[in-house]
Amino acid sequence: MPELPEVETVRLGLEPVLTGRRFVRVEQRRPDLRFPLPERFAERLTGRRVLSLGRRAKYILVHLDRDEVLAVHLGMTGRLIVSNGGPERDLTLGQYAYEHGKDARHDHLVFTMSGGAVVTYNDARRFGYMTLIPEHDLAQDAFFAGLGVEPLSDDLTGAYLATRALGRKTDLKAFLMDQRIVAGLGNIYVCEALFRAGLSPWRPAARLATKSGKPAPAAERLAAEIKAVLGDAIRAGGSTLRDYKRADGTSGLFQNEFAVYGREGEPCLRPGCRGTVRRRTQGGRSTFYCPACQR
Repeated sequence: MPELPEVETVRLGLEPVLTGRRFVRVEQRRPDLRFPLPERFAERLTGRRVLSLGRRAKYILVHLDRDEVLAVHLGMTGRLIVSNGGPERDLTLGQYAYEHGKDARHDHLVFTMSGGAVVTYNDARRFGYMTLIPEHDLAQDAFFAGLGVEPLSDDLTGAYLATRALGRKTDLKAFLMDQRIVAGLGNIYVCEALFRAGLSPWRPAARLATKSGKPAPAAERLAAEIKAVLGDAIRAGGSTLRDYKRADGTSGLFQNEFAVYGREGEPCLRPGCRGTVRRRTQGGRSTFYCPACQR
């Protein structure tokens, strides 16, 4: 499943195509994706103007006129194909973990915009979904109400992590993967942030706080490294594990900068460390780490 940097890369690619444009025509080819589409979905979108594009966790938020938001989750295989006249000019935003080609049988929604662009939502497994939410209800909507802070916002601080970690017995990896604590973090970037911060994935989360509840140095370090690794990944256009493409059709490049993810058996890249990257299963997922310098 794409993580925050990949979703943000897709959002950045859609922004010039959608912002300020109207939905001239919406072709809905099935009643549902992962969940049923809203009633009269195509009718309700047709004629609406896009005011801006945002992101919350792994959701793309298309802010519309008349105080409504189109929320889009790409799931595992969702992709958005932007055509501006001829297949040679197609851009595919969001080809992630599995290669399914551009099989038109999986083109479930086609949005024709007033600027001439046609945006096609293709999803072979239909794990993605879309919904329309009143702007004033967005924070309380069932998809968003339980989400934690945005990791790139000022809300993510060492003090915040310490407050949420105080007294918790869960390990650091599970703590950071909990979307109720930090929204949008996934396996790749949690592994990379913990390595950068020099923290073992198995360290108890409670150690981010002192006995008095103040942030330990590890909490400040971790908050800074989460922001740094996500920022680096967005600037690189995301990570390509198999066939992810960014807005200009080229591959994301951050996988070339992985320090531990996918590097099992290779030497640790931290200067002065003679450790070897290992992989262990943790919470049903692969955890990559250096046992020598992550403590």
